[in-house]
Amino acid sequence: MAGPFNAPDVVVEGFKERPESLTVQGTCSVSELYVGTSTGNLHVYAFRDTPDHATELVETKKSLCRRSIDQLIYVKDVNSLAVLSEAQVTLFPHPTYSPPTPLVKTKGALCFALNTTVEYQSQGTATSGTPSKGKGVPAVVTRLAVGCRRRIVIYSWKDGEPQDVQELTLAHSPRAMTFVNSELLCWGYTPTEYCLTSLKTSTTVDVSTPITTASSTGSIGTMGMGALSGLGGYMTLGLGAKAKPCVAGLNETEALIAKDNNGFVVGHDGKPIRSENIDWPAPPEEIAIATPYVFVVLPSGSVPTSQVEGVQATSPSTFVTSPVIEIRSSISLSPVQTIPFPPTASNTPVTAHSVRLLCPSPSSKSPVFVVSTPTDRTAAANTGSSIWRFRMKPWDQQISELVEAGSYTEALALLDSLDAALVADKERRQAQIRALQAVTNFRNVKYDDAINAFLDLNINPAKVVALYPESISGRLAIPQEEWIPLFGGPQPKSPERPATPQPAAATSSPKPGEAPGTPKSVESPPRAPTPQGSIRGVLKSGLESIVAAAKDDDTAPIRSVRRPPKPDNFHRSIEVLMRYLSDRRPKIAGALGQFNITSAQSHEMPILSATSKADLLALPDAPLSALTPEELVRFAQIVDTALFKSYLLVRPGLLGPLCRVGWCEVSEVEELLREREKFQEMIYLYNGRKMHGKALNLLRQLSDKESDMSDKLTPTVNYLQRLGPEHLDQIFEHSRWVFEQDRDIAFEIFTSEEAELPKEPVADFLEHLDPSICARYIEYLIAERAETSQAFHDRLAELYLRMTTDAKKRGDDEARKKAYEKLLHFIDTTEHYSADRLFGLLPPEDLFEAKAILLGRLGRHDSALEVYAYRLQDFHAAEEHCKRVYAPASPTAHVFLTLLRTYLVPSGPAAPPAAALLPAALDLISRHSPRLDPVATLQLLPPLVTAQDVRAFLLEALRAPRFDARVVRNVHRAREEQVARRLMVLQSKRVRITDSRICPQCHKRLGGSVIAVHAPHGEVTHYQCREAFSRKLRESRAQ
Repeated sequence: MAGPFNAPDVVVEGFKERPESLTVQGTCSVSELYVGTSTGNLHVYAFRDTPDHATELVETKKSLCRRSIDQLIYVKDVNSLAVLSEAQVTLFPHPTYSPPTPLVKTKGALCFALNTTVEYQSQGTATSGTPSKGKGVPAVVTRLAVGCRRRIVIYSWKDGEPQDVQELTLAHSPRAMTFVNSELLCWGYTPTEYCLTSLKTSTTVDVSTPITTASSTGSIGTMGMGALSGLGGYMTLGLGAKAKPCVAGLNETEALIAKDNNGFVVGHDGKPIRSENIDWPAPPEEIAIATPYVFVVLPSGSVPTSQVEGVQATSPSTFVTSPVIEIRSSISLSPVQTIPFPPTASNTPVTAHSVRLLCPSPSSKSPVFVVSTPTDRTAAANTGSSIWRFRMKPWDQQISELVEAGSYTEALALLDSLDAALVADKERRQAQIRALQAVTNFRNVKYDDAINAFLDLNINPAKVVALYPESISGRLAIPQEEWIPLFGGPQPKSPERPATPQPAAATSSPKPGEAPGTPKSVESPPRAPTPQGSIRGVLKSGLESIVAAAKDDDTAPIRSVRRPPKPDNFHRSIEVLMRYLSDRRPKIAGALGQFNITSAQSHEMPILSATSKADLLALPDAPLSALTPEELVRFAQIVDTALFKSYLLVRPGLLGPLCRVGWCEVSEVEELLREREKFQEMIYLYNGRKMHGKALNLLRQLSDKESDMSDKLTPTVNYLQRLGPEHLDQIFEHSRWVFEQDRDIAFEIFTSEEAELPKEPVADFLEHLDPSICARYIEYLIAERAETSQAFHDRLAELYLRMTTDAKKRGDDEARKKAYEKLLHFIDTTEHYSADRLFGLLPPEDLFEAKAILLGRLGRHDSALEVYAYRLQDFHAAEEHCKRVYAPASPTAHVFLTLLRTYLVPSGPAAPPAAALLPAALDLISRHSPRLDPVATLQLLPPLVTAQDVRAFLLEALRAPRFDARVVRNVHRAREEQVARRLMVLQSKRVRITDSRICPQCHKRLGGSVIAVHAPHGEVTHYQCREAFSRKLRESRAQ
């Protein structure tokens, strides 16, 4: 049987008396059942919790009371039975039941309620609650509240010791009562009026409930009560014509009251504390609690057969002809089990019975007992009454059944209400059920609720992404029917074809325009259509009939109604997914950072496609701090890939940053980008994953679409410029085609400052392409990067030499001239190359200018000058060479004389006749005579040269000044002696001050005052008169 309770089993059958009350005491395995009858007898049964549910009559106490035993309860603290009979409560000690102890203050008693709790005594105050350390001394306190005529009497015991009796005066007489907690009573004095009384403050408040609608007390309730009109005879079980209040305590803060066919949950202030309430088909006849479930008895003919499991009906509009026990969750107030009573086989004719709930005790562990009695007197006399017991299923089984039924909210509520000791691995089951509930919310387009739960539960991102279509999830996508098993739920059951057509009322398809999964109000399932001729049909309002007719009229005119646009659930779900992924992404990055792993290393990790779908979905649902680095990397790849696809669909402008840095799986998104022509994003993506070959190939493909050379090549050049030396092979490979297109643009690849490339390999590569490009590169290094290494200078000189010789071989005079000029300028202006090495590479009968420069660099100036004079006959160049290297008092001080000797005394096979060089020699003598030694020059001149030819040289030589060092020394000594004698004369001068000497400034006697002597004539004045007298002297001299 589906539901939290097993099918009820009979514990006592053929009970001939009329049972009025019942209670149970004992252990879980062996218990004693006490049944009080209308004749005052007490029957004691022993029953064991065994598969055969054996029950044995132990004892019958005849005439325990003179009249009907209206209520029974076992008071454990005093080991007695509290019996309500003859409007008074009496305690009967167990097991002798004598002597009885009447509670004298309970005369006029109408009902009672029992509460046992643990209180802690600390500094003279008592607090109730569960045992805990540090709260004081615990004591078991039992309170027996007896509702009497316009008063409540409280008997209490603390650890078995009786306490003072408390009596509260009321305005009404309680007919039914229950403890909400140890200090609060909820009681009713009519079926619709209830109160709350505080034992601590002795105050009473009325319960106020919303005004019920007309349908709440409508036809079904009236019809149900009418069906019981024949129960006033022999076996009425106390169900007289006058209804009793129905009240039950749900927990420490809530009580449930029945008002007509509505149930309200009220709090301490007497007001409803829940937004929902219970709507029964008819006013309940009895109510009982087996925490966390509420039992009610609904009258015959009030519950449609479509709401009762296992009951077949000839038409959808029939009602159950027997009383029905409805069980609801006290947490959600939703029905969980509906059982017609007494339960019979489907093909067995149902005999009319009256049913009564007898809850043995307020303990949540106690079973619920139901008494059923045939309403027919003859049948009742022959068969007697039956006592049935409802046994709750184990908590784990209840939760599993709720999960299988998809009632995840109820399963979670039930789990929350249970102690961890009652359920195996409570936290894990809560997390699992919350995940299943989130999946259901997602299916019902409650995306925010679902994603919030996934975040709280640290769900594997692969599972979350798998809920989305293939455009987002890729190969992770799974069909909707497999969502629940994916998150740990039961496998979906294969649909079975029903043997008979199901009634229309049994279908639960959503209404048009209603989103699937819309939360339903907490009430009974929808009622079946009203049978023809029923009271509800008769009372149906005319307006309702008109509206219904208008809805069914196919000929009604079509009205123009502006319908709101349908919500774009797909895009809304993507927005929520992006929120989820954006939350996970930085947290995963932080967790990876603990292992020193960053997204820059994504190209070093195994790709996502290398892991199977099953392995990805099997990654653990755990906090990120509990995952291994490999699992975190997989999470990062899944999150970034899904986020990339989401951005591609709804926010393509955000793709750029995600492409540059991240863990996105390239194989899953590159084709999507290509389809949408997001080529720039593809390049970012390839670059971020170090797939430079793919990026450069794509750039080359895109270049074919450009006509302008700059637009064609610049993107590739810019990309290659950003690559580092570790990608040198790719740079060389993909720069070839750029050089083929435009050398100037391609050359910029190797002159960028974004990445420092190794110079030697770059020079080798460029030289392989073209020596002129390599020479240009080395020129750039020397000019812009201040390269001073001899290797690069030697290489550049050799490249110039090679370019010169190659151009000569090709017959390209212009190229040869340009290269040769570069060579000459280079070797003439720099010193960072090996001159002797380069000199050895020069051809023997060519490039004499270069040879001359190199010979000069080697210090062989005579040979250099011979080349200028003999080979080139460039006398100006020879003279300029001498000017450049000449330095007085140095090894090159006689370089001009060497050139003159080269002119006047030619030697060697290439030397021209001396007469041909004489004009050049005479020009040199005339221009540079100061740098020539006169004697040596005259010795070199040939005899045929006349004095007139060298007249300028001779005059210059004769005019050259000659100074005698001794004369100069003596002149300086005479000057020093003259100055010394003058100083001596000045120092020998004196002035005399007498008593009669007068100051020439103030004309006063000098006396012993401080004086000042004025040069050059020796005037003497007072010291204070010195400045005025000095001015006077200067003025007189100026005149």
